[in-house]
Amino acid sequence: MRPFWSDWLSRLRVWASPSSSTHTFSAMTTKEKKSFANILRSTSPEASEMRPVLEQFLTEIQDRNLGYWELKLSDLLAYQTLKNQDPAYKGRLVLATVEAMGSTANEYATRYQLDALLQVLLRSTLALPPTAWIKLFHLYGLEDSSKTLGQVLSLFPVLLTLGQLEKQAKKQPLAEELLTYLSKLLAKSAAYTADAGVVKLRAKLQEILRLSGAEELPTVVFAADDAFGEALNEFVRGLSADPNAGPWLRLLQLWQQASGGQPTAKFQKEAEAAVAAIGTPSVAEHYEVWLGALARLPVQELNRTNNYAGQTYTYTEWHFLSQTNQDAVKGLLWTSVSVLNTAMLHFVADLTAKCYRKIPAKGQLAPSLGNAGVWVLAQGGLPGVAQLSRLYGAVKQPNTQTLIGRYLEKASLALGMTPAELEDMAVPDFGLIDGRSEQAFGDYQVVLVLVGGKAELNWSKAGKPLKSAPAALKSTHAEALRHLKLTQVQVQQAYTAQRDRLDRSYISGRCLAWPRFRRYYLEHGLMGRLTHALIWRIHHPDGSFHDALWQNNIWRNAQGQNLPEPAEADTIQLWHPVLASTDEVLAWRSWLDEQQLRQPFKQAYREVYLLTPPEEHTRTYSNRMAAHVLRQHQFSALARGRGWTYRLMGAYDKGYESDSTTLELPAHGLQAQFWVSEVNADQAWNDAGIWNYVSTDQVRFVNPHGAVPLPEVPPLVFSEVMRDVDLFVGVASVGNDPLWRDNGGLVQYRNYWESYSFGELSEVAKTRKLALERLVPRLKIGRVSEIKDSFLEVRGHLRTYKIHLGSGNILMTPNDQYLCIVPDRSAKSAGTADVFLPFEGDAVLSIILSKALLLMDDDKITDETIVRQIKHR
Repeated sequence: MRPFWSDWLSRLRVWASPSSSTHTFSAMTTKEKKSFANILRSTSPEASEMRPVLEQFLTEIQDRNLGYWELKLSDLLAYQTLKNQDPAYKGRLVLATVEAMGSTANEYATRYQLDALLQVLLRSTLALPPTAWIKLFHLYGLEDSSKTLGQVLSLFPVLLTLGQLEKQAKKQPLAEELLTYLSKLLAKSAAYTADAGVVKLRAKLQEILRLSGAEELPTVVFAADDAFGEALNEFVRGLSADPNAGPWLRLLQLWQQASGGQPTAKFQKEAEAAVAAIGTPSVAEHYEVWLGALARLPVQELNRTNNYAGQTYTYTEWHFLSQTNQDAVKGLLWTSVSVLNTAMLHFVADLTAKCYRKIPAKGQLAPSLGNAGVWVLAQGGLPGVAQLSRLYGAVKQPNTQTLIGRYLEKASLALGMTPAELEDMAVPDFGLIDGRSEQAFGDYQVVLVLVGGKAELNWSKAGKPLKSAPAALKSTHAEALRHLKLTQVQVQQAYTAQRDRLDRSYISGRCLAWPRFRRYYLEHGLMGRLTHALIWRIHHPDGSFHDALWQNNIWRNAQGQNLPEPAEADTIQLWHPVLASTDEVLAWRSWLDEQQLRQPFKQAYREVYLLTPPEEHTRTYSNRMAAHVLRQHQFSALARGRGWTYRLMGAYDKGYESDSTTLELPAHGLQAQFWVSEVNADQAWNDAGIWNYVSTDQVRFVNPHGAVPLPEVPPLVFSEVMRDVDLFVGVASVGNDPLWRDNGGLVQYRNYWESYSFGELSEVAKTRKLALERLVPRLKIGRVSEIKDSFLEVRGHLRTYKIHLGSGNILMTPNDQYLCIVPDRSAKSAGTADVFLPFEGDAVLSIILSKALLLMDDDKITDETIVRQIKHR
């Protein structure tokens, strides 16, 4: 059966073809030429007066054969004759035009042309008596019970019309009969809460009535189809006895007027006045609660069923905020600028990250709202820049990263520095000293400390450790505990963001002046925790250098010898093993193992990719990572997470526009390309038409002049790019999935699964093997385990097991029977929590150790699925 998207695509192509759109969007047909008399048949005074004008207008469009995209009123002679008429004349022409629009029925082209004229007239100056304004609203159909207000707003420019009245109300109060009519219309609008257009209509009506002195307090109603709207309506109801009810309602009403990509100067001025009328402390208190609630508001996954053309389709819908309330939250964000504090910036960043969350078959959850959050963070000074920096590493969409990058660049230019230098300055220390801070709560003490890459809270009383926060404090110090917990979350997020930023900095080859490095890295409360576990290359002005690591307040080399402090003129660069000899790399690994010093990411154990003879022969491309089968969605997420640009390949476009993932290398004037193609086997696409699998091909480097010979690519850049590609293959390959073969997979690629699962080791796996060669003899599995070729061989009581060091998959001797054990990735690997690992971030290494610890005592395994496989021969 063809997927639903392919039927939809076929209909879309038919609709979009020239033959299908000619009648609707091009010049009028002969039948329409004969319809002028019918369209302009009204006998009202305005219609009678303006009939020749409208007929001339429509006839000129017809004679000049102007289509949808060609209609420009300023070029029409008919328009030139009326644009300089007085406001009263234009007012009568507006009435006549609306009457004519009501007679167009299905003549879409004519209605569009009349609507274009009406839009222009309503942007000029009009003069109408009160009864004529009421007549105009009646012609729009605002009192028509067969139409909702939302439908009327979609057919006629009601908001533009009210804009005219607002201009008049600012000059003088409107007539009583017109105000009475507008009040009735306002009352009618109160029934519509989920329509964004009606919300704006209500706000406009209330502003006109306020200017005329006919409405004291605004009526503010939020859409009640999400938790946030319900909470705001409850807040509004509670304002009845609040002396600040008026200012609060005007501020909430201002939220509902938010539109566009950024707030206008007028909006910002009104926001400042509204906040000042309430009082900054009160607004800040409420905003912190609301923003925190929005940051924690869950995204609901709802299953829906739809019947179409006799078939039933089941799909998933994600519900977060209604569109109307998204606009209101945009207003909340924009009006928060004058009251921002550290907690609010954190909540705004969390909310923004949620809005940029990728929803399958849809895209980002709420990109417009996310963009509003980015704008707010950009107004938050250095604390806001810190949150932007965290977001830049967290979001995966290239266009979003570009937007955030522009704000970072703009802020850095304003301060006369590079974006990287600004990000250095913006990293908060949270009061930490060497990754640690202490606080007392009466007889209780709590330490916030970074340990092994995790921010932990350790409680004690009189020196005795406690498992958690004392219950006695939860009532007496609730606010302080909430702030402490929030700080713990912020420290963890900042640590992770800065760790990833450092890891990605290799590709830029950045060097820092020693004074800047000392201030923003070495002596920084949070960054110091990262800096002290890493190796650095110290460059001297004379061109010499030495490599060192900071430990116990002194610089030491790979032999543990003390080194002098760098001089003021020295520069510091993150050390990379490709820059060092093999002996030096091994020396650093030995020293780190002896000191039991765990690095925040792979550095001493980092994989090095040097040019191979085949790559020297091919010159401009590498096939080292070719001929692998990857899960496309996982590959896409990994690529974007490492800063690469990639578009999912769909069966609808044959992948012609997205047959590679690319990484920009501006510091070197290069772009790295990793070519892929779709795996078209057994209709291997999902319901959205996206291929499930892709196969890998060449890696290339290009500049504006074409492909660059691989020997001309800087070795560090080549190594890091190939390391990324190896990561994509090593994680996203179907060979890593222990269930892929048993669940069917793709029959054509069974041999690939076998060869990858138990074949030669990649560079990542080779590094893992080196680490295990050092670790295994020190562990309890050492007496029953040894490393043989590409496997960790474990002797259990019932059988002997070979765990592949690349995939983590298992074979059982003597017949190499496959043993399927699916690891629980949501929990810590049993038995490995206290094992020293020389670096963070290698989940497969932990899985291998966990499986080895399980299988060495295979006679004690209770899982029936595993036991049945072990006993089957």
